[in-house]
Amino acid sequence: MAKKITVSVHALIKNESRFAWYSIMSVMPYMDKVMIRDTGSTDSTPQIISEIQKIGGEKVDFESISGKFDEAGARQKMLEDTKEDWFIVVDADEIWWSDSIKKVVELINSNGQNLESIVVPSFNLVGDVFHYQEKAAGKYHLAGRTGHYSLRAINRKIPGLAAIKPHGQTGWADGEGRMIQDRNSRKIAFLDAPYLHATHLMRSNRKKDLEVIKRQMKLKYEIGIPFPGDFYYPEVFFGSRPKFVKSPWQTMSPVFKFIAFLETPFRKIKRRVWKGGVGY
Repeated sequence: MAKKITVSVHALIKNESRFAWYSIMSVMPYMDKVMIRDTGSTDSTPQIISEIQKIGGEKVDFESISGKFDEAGARQKMLEDTKEDWFIVVDADEIWWSDSIKKVVELINSNGQNLESIVVPSFNLVGDVFHYQEKAAGKYHLAGRTGHYSLRAINRKIPGLAAIKPHGQTGWADGEGRMIQDRNSRKIAFLDAPYLHATHLMRSNRKKDLEVIKRQMKLKYEIGIPFPGDFYYPEVFFGSRPKFVKSPWQTMSPVFKFIAFLETPFRKIKRRVWKGGVGY
């Protein structure tokens, strides 16, 4: 019988009180280890992680990181602390469906010895959890596709694997400096296993979001596409949660909606004029 391939989660967080509970709890049941590194939260995020630790027990590996923020350095240290065969980068603004994260883990266990990384799609939320960005907003070039895609699962045994580049561009390279998505294309799998991405929503409150580097730049005033009335949201949204964890079902304020109404046409025009993209 083949040895089980082990999988861990890497979560790097700061002031993520709106979605941290939902993000980590959506994947924890399927992981061998959940590594969480807090880089200086001043909202209720530490309290949320404490509750997660009570549930996850020894599965949860938590540390606070002090000093100047260095995303590549923090992720590299997490990699060095990882014992599992594969790891999945799950930021605290990413909420997974059970079926999606199970598909990723199942693929790793069935073919992980022949793969180096896995790319998945996302629904990028704008305004609130009831709206998402149009397809034209997705600019990532990965696994032969361009759109709302992310390289999320990585084989730890890639030679010389290291986190490189500054915050906002941080990615993974091999010992020769090649980004892992530029290595053997046959070892990159695309898996139709989407997650909800709340990067363009407020992730704590306005004051606390301002304490996080580049966070304010990610907030999008935009009228997105409404999900259909029968849209099936991630199961974790309906599960039990501590009373102090905010409900995910918050809607756009009138002020937000007004600004978004004015800005959305210009955003759509810019997307159709600018055909660039990024590959991390």
